[in-house]
Amino acid sequence: MSERDAAVDRDRTRRPVNGRTGNPEPEPQDLVVVANRLPVDLVTPADGGPPEWRRSPGGLVTALEPVLRSSGGAWVGWPGSAGVELEPFVEDCLTLHPVRLDEDDVAEYYEGFSNDTLWPLYHDALVTPTFDRAWWRTYRRINERFAHAAARAAANGATVWVHDYQLQLVPRLLRELRPDLTIGFFLHIPFPPSELFLQLPWRRSIVEGLLGADLVGFHLPDGAKNFRQLARVLLDLPTTGDGRRGSGRIDLGDRSVRVGAYPISIDSAQLRDRSRHDDTLRRAARIRAELGDPETILLGVDRLDYTKGINLRIEALRELFADGRLDPEKVVMVQLATPSRERLEAYAELRNDVEREIGRINGEFGELGRPVVHYLHRPVDRDELVAMYTGADVMLVTPLRDGMNLVAKEYVACHGDGSGALVLSEFAGAAAELRRALLVNPHDLEDVERAIVEAVRRDDPSLTRRMRSMHTQVMTHDVERWARSFLADLRDAGADVLQQEA
Repeated sequence: MSERDAAVDRDRTRRPVNGRTGNPEPEPQDLVVVANRLPVDLVTPADGGPPEWRRSPGGLVTALEPVLRSSGGAWVGWPGSAGVELEPFVEDCLTLHPVRLDEDDVAEYYEGFSNDTLWPLYHDALVTPTFDRAWWRTYRRINERFAHAAARAAANGATVWVHDYQLQLVPRLLRELRPDLTIGFFLHIPFPPSELFLQLPWRRSIVEGLLGADLVGFHLPDGAKNFRQLARVLLDLPTTGDGRRGSGRIDLGDRSVRVGAYPISIDSAQLRDRSRHDDTLRRAARIRAELGDPETILLGVDRLDYTKGINLRIEALRELFADGRLDPEKVVMVQLATPSRERLEAYAELRNDVEREIGRINGEFGELGRPVVHYLHRPVDRDELVAMYTGADVMLVTPLRDGMNLVAKEYVACHGDGSGALVLSEFAGAAAELRRALLVNPHDLEDVERAIVEAVRRDDPSLTRRMRSMHTQVMTHDVERWARSFLADLRDAGADVLQQEA
């Protein structure tokens, strides 16, 4: 952790939990981010001490926080604790507007409709979505709450950037409250083809909600094309598209909505610099020693989610050991699986399956005090994660479906010297940019095994060229470029609306 990050964290732990700073009500801002979570969480320490603010986990915060802090602005979101009423407050030049969620709200809006209805539907229905009318009513009510909070946070004529599948009704609700605003929406997960989306009983309301924005962004062109098709099929709206980035327009009559693809990225320069720090290199060396100094370290870093293909890669490794294509005395795997949505049945079952398979492979191929798969079911701090990236010889990113997957880009950013190898699913959004990775069909176990064997045999000079090429890509297309591109197009979209009104 940098000195600046440590100072920010210390400040957060000192902040009063009621959100008061002793200052007047924060002024409305010209740039407002609206997301399910704030960039900080209100948590109660395990030792029973007073609640304190800590940095939120997740790719969205990692991607957006530096952009918003550099320009000043406001962030609307839930603080992560149910039933807590907090006033807006200023933290490190960023105005935070907490949105209250009660226990029932979390269960029905977040765990229910967002993660047991929309999440599986948008990820190719890998798990059957649940269509519950009570959850839908709560989802709609909470979206209204977020829209009102955003309306209060935004200055006259402000730009508001709404994020992700939990808040798809907010753009239209916010436009009804504040027609003076320029509104953007970005979806951080895949947007499904029409044959899947049309299963949703509230499909029309979701599409109409998104059309409240001036610009709707997706990771990949296919998402943008799917959305334009739904506007035609469901609402009979004229659309245009030029094929570039999946970009196009949807004509609403009084205005048009721009649609495009904007692949999200990371703060790659910061990550590269951390990976080169002496402390990181020493920790990476200690990790290798703690693992028994193997010839090859395989690494998986995921939320414990059924979309991530964790079981698949463990099964591939087991078969490679069983067939003698890999030597368990020379190869070990580290699997970091961050806890996720454990109150949902599908996630609880997944944890049982993963831990059973890890026990099986260690029982068959491990030795006393020397497992072949080292499993961590907890978060690790950022410095430890960067050391894991830096020390790993092969990164396994094998989701069955993923909007982007920033882990793949983070690993590449830590290997500017061309070391390492990336095995990457074709169905991760990152595969569209990281074409020099060892791309695999995660549904094809033999394909995954082939790529792992190729990655482990690091005597092929083409692997070095591949990593250096991908490193250049990640360093050039960083999170600042992503945000700047989206916001520039959003400003243009807002200007189009003003011209049409004039």
